[in-house]
Amino acid sequence: MSKLSSSITVLCAALVAASAAAQPRAPSVLLPTADEPLVLESGRTRFRVVLVTDGLVGPWDLEFLPDGETMLVTEMHGQLRMVRDGKLLPEPLWTVPTVGGRDILHGVVAHPRFAENGFVYVSYTKSDEERGQTLAVLRGRLDGDRLVDAEDVFVADAWENAFNATAGRMIFDPAGKLIVSVGDRDRLCCGPVDDTSIRILSQDLSNHVGKVLRLNDDGTVPDDNPFVGRKYAKPEIFTYGNRNTYGFSYHPETGELWSVDIGPMGGDEVNILHAGHNYGWPLVSMGRNYSGTLVSDYPWWRPGMDNPRLFWVPAISPSSLAFYSGDVFPEWRNNLFVTALSGQQVQRIAFGGAGQSEQRNPMLTELGVRFRDVVEGPDGLIYLTTEVRYGSGTPDGTILRLEPATE
Repeated sequence: MSKLSSSITVLCAALVAASAAAQPRAPSVLLPTADEPLVLESGRTRFRVVLVTDGLVGPWDLEFLPDGETMLVTEMHGQLRMVRDGKLLPEPLWTVPTVGGRDILHGVVAHPRFAENGFVYVSYTKSDEERGQTLAVLRGRLDGDRLVDAEDVFVADAWENAFNATAGRMIFDPAGKLIVSVGDRDRLCCGPVDDTSIRILSQDLSNHVGKVLRLNDDGTVPDDNPFVGRKYAKPEIFTYGNRNTYGFSYHPETGELWSVDIGPMGGDEVNILHAGHNYGWPLVSMGRNYSGTLVSDYPWWRPGMDNPRLFWVPAISPSSLAFYSGDVFPEWRNNLFVTALSGQQVQRIAFGGAGQSEQRNPMLTELGVRFRDVVEGPDGLIYLTTEVRYGSGTPDGTILRLEPATE
């Protein structure tokens, strides 16, 4: 065989191997069953992974009601579900009216005075034949196992001809104002040529693209928002320069609002949000575009823009975060839990004292699933939503609970 033929053979073999490696493989999934929990450990702590319920389609967000037992969960394909007495009710409470798209129902939160008014808020992808899609916040009243009197209280000025990058995480702040994220709506992110014309709107205060918003509970504007009265600025904006904010949590000691942003290829971030601040996207990012080019020539910092508290390169696709403040796992108190999609793990982040770096502890990698949401339950236990494949439309999603292993 000639040297040329030999080289061609080797090259072909390499291409075949690379092609095979790139093909999607059947996931290796290890999940607890109703009768057999899993016993795992993180650091010196042994814990059980217990199945609360399964049969969910892309569970996106989880919310406990004040009774401490009833849970609401959104399925990304459009159904709001209820788990009562540990059982998933067979019929949805409400279904998104949007037609099309595989990721159209996002966040769910109960009003701080839910016991008085029964209000539940959901964020979803709203469609219009002429303008495309945007993020909307809907408020309804829970009546038994139905959401009634449901109506939009806010529709973001973030219209694009794309179902992707709408975000939609929500949390109520201590003043009873609704915090909600709007993604960068970038439908041009993933082609061979980078086009920044949509994502750069994250830096423009005249729209809601790539922003974190702050609303009254009826969708109107709080008087103390940072851009109220500023010409050409949307008064709902709380922070800007956010790519796709997928989670909020208040620090149990400082009271600061922390958030997590999914980056492109790398550059996932945890930020500490301050009213009126700019978090840089896309002028500052440690990630790369999907074409492989750098997002920015300034990956670290620009004047007037806040650096992230944490970042990941390569990406783990963080999908939510929660500080643990309970007593059931005292060794985890004040740790930050971050769920990951492509990373297929939960990271438990322990912070040292002054001048010390944090410790990042991957957990639950054995399960081989994508983690969507993490919540500390009223019982001091940790709850997670999972899916096996994104957007598959199959009921492969679960709610899991972490509890101490007593054996």
